[in-house]
Amino acid sequence: MDTRSQPVRIIEVTHRSVLAIAVPMTLGYVTTPLLGLTDTAVIGRTGEAAALAGLAIAAALFDLLFGSLNFLRASTTALVAQAQGRGDGDELFAVFWRSIALSLGFGLLILALSPLIISGGLTMMGAEGRVAEASATYIAIRIIAAPVTLSNFTLLGFVLGRGLGSIGLGLQILLNGINIVMSILLGLTFGWGIAGVAWGTVIGETVAALAGLAFVFWRYGPSAMPRLAMLTDTAKLKELFHLNRDILIRTFSLITAFTVMTRVGASFGPVTLAANAVLLNFFMISSFYLDGIATAAEQIAGQTIGARYRPGFERAVKLTGIWSLGLALASLAFFLGLGESIIGFITTAQEVRIVADLYLPYAALTALTGALAFQMDGIFIGATWSREMRNMMIVALAGYLATLAALVPSFGNHGLWIALNVFLALRGLLLLSRLKPKLDQTFAASQ
Repeated sequence: MDTRSQPVRIIEVTHRSVLAIAVPMTLGYVTTPLLGLTDTAVIGRTGEAAALAGLAIAAALFDLLFGSLNFLRASTTALVAQAQGRGDGDELFAVFWRSIALSLGFGLLILALSPLIISGGLTMMGAEGRVAEASATYIAIRIIAAPVTLSNFTLLGFVLGRGLGSIGLGLQILLNGINIVMSILLGLTFGWGIAGVAWGTVIGETVAALAGLAFVFWRYGPSAMPRLAMLTDTAKLKELFHLNRDILIRTFSLITAFTVMTRVGASFGPVTLAANAVLLNFFMISSFYLDGIATAAEQIAGQTIGARYRPGFERAVKLTGIWSLGLALASLAFFLGLGESIIGFITTAQEVRIVADLYLPYAALTALTGALAFQMDGIFIGATWSREMRNMMIVALAGYLATLAALVPSFGNHGLWIALNVFLALRGLLLLSRLKPKLDQTFAASQ
């Protein structure tokens, strides 16, 4: 159904409604690195260097695989929020079950391709001998949970689409908490090593999925029950596929940009490469809360689009912009002031510290240059303006590559960091340039 035929519904947008999603999801995102740290510590305590290297390789492969499929979360949030804004309860749950079906389909496909994923992934990462054996063990076990892992993306997207940030945080804490406890228990106490860490992940994902489904049925009762008609609406399925396709292309473009940065950085030698890796932690820290604001922007933008309420949408843009900019400026000041101490905490290698200190201002600046990009991504995903988001990302990536080609030969690693900041700024500015035209087009019927 064309949403322009829907009556306007007033949606109140406040700082409280932004923070009700942004704060819990920021906390949820922060728990994820704790899991990786725990897994590393568990395997590190076994004293097997090959197992530790194997875990690092396997974890990187899963980050790439599941990170590429995170569109399942984003698209679900956007479409559920829009259905909620329209007051369309039937479509709200139809979105959920279509996304669950898609998650299970992708998960089963991953399982079917697991032999190729293991062999191809290890070849791509150059793993050999005991390292390859450890990686293969971890991948073969953890990949069993692929359908459940992807279903958790949809479950998280559903509760966020409904504006239930605290439930989203609870599911993330449950998933990561059980994962951490089981990894320690199975990996260390039972002595299963890397296999125990992998089984800990499988158990954590499974418990979180069961808890999420239990919440949905407990909270919404019979109205949450799936029906065949939900899965046979061709137009809605096509809308879901198109949205997911565009977000996937955007994600691959983002991965490409950071992969290229690592590859170019490697050409400057191991010390510079290590320094860049240390400094990218500053961007990762900033991304926790910028992603939290972006998630709030997705939900509120989607809800106000569904409600056909332009003032609410514009207020969502304003408030999420204020929070993104404020947090980015605070980050810039924090990292410029304490960055050298943080670098010293991360690494004890003096030569790496010296190089990292030199490029610290560029890394500190990424929070500011990236703030608009995160916020606009959230707005455009929530509004399901995915084609424009995809196209602007491709243009930004082209601008990034052109900046690299122009600056790196003359300015080396300085040019690399300048190019990264140009890329982040371009993403936000290009999307901002499309905001007004898309607003006028989308809300034309309610003027």
